[in-house]
Amino acid sequence: MEIARRNTAPLLLAFFLFPLLLPRSVFAAKQAYVVYLGEHSHSSELSPLEASKRATESHYELLGSVLEDNEKVQDAIFYSYTHHINGFAAYLEVEEAMKVSEYPGVLSVIPNRGYTLHTTHSWEFLGLERDGRVPKQSLWRKARFGEDTIIANLDTGVWPEAQSFKDDDLGPIPSKWKGICQNDFDESFSCNRKLIGARYFNKAYEVMVGPLNATFRSPRDYDGHGTHTLSTAAGGAVPGANIFGYGNGTAKGGSPRARVAAYKVCWPPVNGSECFDADIVAAFDAAIEDGVDVISVSLGGDPVDYFRDGLAIGSFHAVRKGITVACSAGNSGPQLATVSNLSPWMLTVGASTMNRQFPSSLILDNNKRIQGESLSPKGLPGNNAYPVISSREAKYANASEDKARLCYLGSLDPVKATGKIVVCLRGITARVEKGEAVLQAGGVGMVLANDANNGNEILADAHVLPATHITYSDGLTLFSYLESNESPLGYITSPKTELGTKPAPFMAAFSSLGPNTITPEILKPDITAPGVSVIAAYSAAVGPTNLDFDTRRVAFNSVSGTSMSCPHVSGIAGLLKTLHPDWSPAAIKSAIMTTARTRDNMEEPVLNSSFVKATPFAYGSGHVRPNRAMDPGLVYDLTTTDYLDFLCALGYNSTQLAMFSKEEAYSCPPTPLRIEDLNYPSITVPELSVSATVTRVVKNVGSPGTYVARVIEPSGVAVAVNPARLAFGKVGEEKKFEVTMKAKDRISWNSDYVFGALIWSDGKHHVRTPLVVKFSSWKP
Repeated sequence: MEIARRNTAPLLLAFFLFPLLLPRSVFAAKQAYVVYLGEHSHSSELSPLEASKRATESHYELLGSVLEDNEKVQDAIFYSYTHHINGFAAYLEVEEAMKVSEYPGVLSVIPNRGYTLHTTHSWEFLGLERDGRVPKQSLWRKARFGEDTIIANLDTGVWPEAQSFKDDDLGPIPSKWKGICQNDFDESFSCNRKLIGARYFNKAYEVMVGPLNATFRSPRDYDGHGTHTLSTAAGGAVPGANIFGYGNGTAKGGSPRARVAAYKVCWPPVNGSECFDADIVAAFDAAIEDGVDVISVSLGGDPVDYFRDGLAIGSFHAVRKGITVACSAGNSGPQLATVSNLSPWMLTVGASTMNRQFPSSLILDNNKRIQGESLSPKGLPGNNAYPVISSREAKYANASEDKARLCYLGSLDPVKATGKIVVCLRGITARVEKGEAVLQAGGVGMVLANDANNGNEILADAHVLPATHITYSDGLTLFSYLESNESPLGYITSPKTELGTKPAPFMAAFSSLGPNTITPEILKPDITAPGVSVIAAYSAAVGPTNLDFDTRRVAFNSVSGTSMSCPHVSGIAGLLKTLHPDWSPAAIKSAIMTTARTRDNMEEPVLNSSFVKATPFAYGSGHVRPNRAMDPGLVYDLTTTDYLDFLCALGYNSTQLAMFSKEEAYSCPPTPLRIEDLNYPSITVPELSVSATVTRVVKNVGSPGTYVARVIEPSGVAVAVNPARLAFGKVGEEKKFEVTMKAKDRISWNSDYVFGALIWSDGKHHVRTPLVVKFSSWKP
């Protein structure tokens, strides 16, 4: 289904003022909250079981001291986070939550808010495009046998029988793994040496919807989303994978030899949400303890303060333990300031196309060919011509014109549609459901035309009848033709698989855009990766469209969304973890970002879906290039202390931050960090008044050499780098530099953001950092 456009304003609301609306009126006076207490500091003398028991007892004692009713406390707490994240989830009245928030040691009390999966639900095949630079064979061999790397997925679960999770030729499960295969209510669910673990978390969901049947007590994927994303990240090689014969080839994930684990946190939507904070935090706490190396998260919600956000909290603790966390940017584009998952410790991924399409054309009786895309099992043969009609002309007399234009179910009149190709407008309802509406009305085929927002982004969907999806401009041409011809005729060609298409990549219209609405000094998204018509493994429990009327079943499915681009990057992070086990999550992120590409396969700037030059607010640092990321030359590194300094700059005090890092003594620096100076692989100055200077430090992770700075200046901005040459004599050596940006003159003063880049090069490596600048309202 089309993802609804959401309010993009920052949601900086007091936690106690806006409780979630519950679907059951009997619980209207209460809701679930996450009480966040920072990090655990378990005594080394305690066994894990005893440490967990003591942590749980402390949570009950805390809530008991507030509520002064032990029986009530027993009923209230439904999660106790006992491993790394210190806190609990409880069912409380608003007034009770307010009291808990005032208790000493409580950092925040978070309403159990909901999140959505970042997919467009009417669906892709993984193929990381070679970028022309071949890494050393020793690197490839090492990556191929990276069987000790464990990639986890927070999603809708997994279909363990999928061929992508076979354990052929894999060795024993890594000794560091401490997880489980949770099949207490589903004996048919099993793990192996590839899918080494699976858990489910649904207590917060049950609080929202009531007790659930046994189907919900399993990590099995009944949606397809989790299987698709996990196999994209780390599925093993499967020859002959395809969807209805299209895209045939060998399917494999970004890190195909890595072990995988599934953490099911998302369930059938309630009030538009599928996953909830309390379950997400529980899953992060378990995954960290289980010993994973990378966590892939293809879901998100509206931006809020970082420590009132379960995803931000969970990922902070994961990164602190050396785990890379990749998250999807969201599917609320093409409007600006819609990107989610904004914290600097996350790796946030946008979605772009790849150089493969599934063309299917509408051929009109004037020999006009309009090319679209489709995964329909068949076309309408050209030896017959069929009447072509707009859905507005095929509407029932009592149906609204808007619903008919969008081909809602039941909006089309069989008297008018039978035997015809019906042209529907994209939007609101699921793309494939529109075809079902045409089919129910007796139509023989459908043309799906984009609205203005979706531009040139066309998706290959497994339609239930011969169909093709066309661009906005082609749609305008087609509608004009239908209006000017009394009896237009045409047919739809069968789809085919086409490789090497141009231009590619370009940005998907649905991919959420910056700027960052919580911390504008941090550019988001960080990177873009393939997220349109990606083919990967799927659940056998649902059809390829996830719609109730679709009884078809497929082993692989084509899906689109930032949900699909995120695991591409998770898989690459897994490769980098294998190749460079000593790299921090920040170093892995930097390697991925600074080696990205901002030009397409025509050597032109990457475009958006309207074929206008895209900006870093769409692609971050650019389109990912895994081969280059293996050997980036220099990295921008960050430690837990750097992130704590960042939080100090946001207003957290030393007492609060000491609770985030109990294993180490921490206090805020005497001179607060300027957020612009966080050692991030991009540079953003959202308020430039006359001039600004930012500081960065780069670490050499390659051979010795001298790097020279080259600058692509943002419009109206003069940029100076000091020093402009950096000489490195050994691996691990660090060098500091400053970047000074000045407004050139009054005439060049711009009210909008402007973009450039800083590139450090030693002749072999090209370390690219985006420059993003907005002039302040004050002018010289």
